[in-house]
Amino acid sequence: MKTPKTFFVYMLSNYNNKLLYIGFTSDLAQRVHKHKTGFYDGFTKKYNIKRLLYFETYPNAEAAITREKQIKSYNRSKKNKLIDDVNPQWREIKAPINNF
Repeated sequence: MKTPKTFFVYMLSNYNNKLLYIGFTSDLAQRVHKHKTGFYDGFTKKYNIKRLLYFETYPNAEAAITREKQIKSYNRSKKNKLIDDVNPQWREIKAPINNF
């Protein structure tokens, strides 16, 4: 029997937590690795955004995309509160590995 796919909404930050990046993926460990290695050109590479601080899991892509858009619409203090509630020290966390 096939294991159901898990989807993630995540927040990354740069070394001094001045910038946040919100994304969505079905393989968080791989996506974070790609951000860390500069695989993606753009915002995260330009501003050295590599630290995973927060993530949520969802059973389907539609729910994750909806949540990603919701979080992106938040002001900075509301985004900070999401992180503070689960990671008050703002320490980099390890991405879970999906086992399909």
